[in-house]
Amino acid sequence: MEVIILFSVFLILLVVGMPIAFALGMASLSYLLLEGISLTIVPQRMFAGIDTFVLLCIPGFVLAGNLMNVGNITEHIVRFSNALLGHIRGGLGLANVAGSMIFGGISGTAVADSASIGSVMIPGMARSGYDKPFAAAVTAASSTVGPIIPPSVPMIIAGSLSGISVGRMFLAGAIPGLLMGVAMMVTVYILAVRRGYPKEQRVPFMQLLREAKTAFWALLMTVIILYGIIGGFFTPTEASIVACLYALVVGMYVYKGLSWKKLPAILSDTVLTSSALLLMVGLANLFGWILTSEQIPQMIATLILSISDNPLIVLLILNLILLFVGAFMETIAALIILFPALVGVATGVGVDPVHFAVIAVLNLMIGLTTPPVGVCLFVVAGIGKLPMLTVARAIVPFLLCNLAVLLLVTYVPAISLWLPNLLMGE
Repeated sequence: MEVIILFSVFLILLVVGMPIAFALGMASLSYLLLEGISLTIVPQRMFAGIDTFVLLCIPGFVLAGNLMNVGNITEHIVRFSNALLGHIRGGLGLANVAGSMIFGGISGTAVADSASIGSVMIPGMARSGYDKPFAAAVTAASSTVGPIIPPSVPMIIAGSLSGISVGRMFLAGAIPGLLMGVAMMVTVYILAVRRGYPKEQRVPFMQLLREAKTAFWALLMTVIILYGIIGGFFTPTEASIVACLYALVVGMYVYKGLSWKKLPAILSDTVLTSSALLLMVGLANLFGWILTSEQIPQMIATLILSISDNPLIVLLILNLILLFVGAFMETIAALIILFPALVGVATGVGVDPVHFAVIAVLNLMIGLTTPPVGVCLFVVAGIGKLPMLTVARAIVPFLLCNLAVLLLVTYVPAISLWLPNLLMGE
């Protein structure tokens, strides 16, 4: 009975629009009061949820993303992408995807990507003759590549929950992320040709070189982060701090968009964003502890395995569960609540845990662009001043494209596992 009330309160609060962190907290509180459990468990479980060294990556990469935005690094990434691809039919859409792949490979968050790239590309694409819903849809869809290409905040969370190597997960996401980006570029090109979207004049070779030279410092950040982790020079947490220092120096002394006066506002925004994420992690951990005490994960595992123990069927079921949950729940909360249970089911039928981690994150990223609670859809709809339903309709081709990539990544494990096995051993 208490479990039914737990889920009922949670779903009702979500429907009425309460932030998911508070919905998790209120639902958990109602359960504890009904069960007569001491409320001292609340701070204990919340602290246990965030008392993990690897979670320090989150404020680090959030700060790096904010420094990039204010320091004009994002603008140079977009300009280089446009100079490289703008002469192709639908070139601004292709540049949008390429910019998201580069930016996401530094910030590790989809929402930051859709907000920063979207603020530049959506108005720019609309002025150049693209339909605004198409521009918004491309921005939202391509932003989901960010947390697949390393670094990735959701993968950091998954690693902290399961003990899976974050470094291996970062490498495992590289090829699926690139594949996802290329698939979206193909989709953009096909739609651009069918709809007659414009193409820019080809940039002279010397200008392309100048743009490449200017963007070099932004691109180098991704190389430093990945090489540092792979080479064992620093942990993912230390990598996030290196990214912050690098973004500060480049933004202040190379691109000169940063100044000491802007730092207090940047740090304040980082604190607000990071504290909101970590509050969600803490409250989701409390919610997850309740589910574990009621043996809900074991029930889910038993139910799935009662249907089939064939790995192909089990993976299909897990994909459907994650896609459904991702359409309604924020990524971090969904990972904390579901990942420990589902990774146990996956490994129980012989699926590599690193492979499943990539599958889970990819599913939940697709959820960020799926109604009714697609956060990235709301972000780009706000930037483009468009109705949410209009953007949701425009994103359908990209959802289908990403689902195709998801199936490929799910049933061809080598796409995820080849790179980490090559560079870090099996």
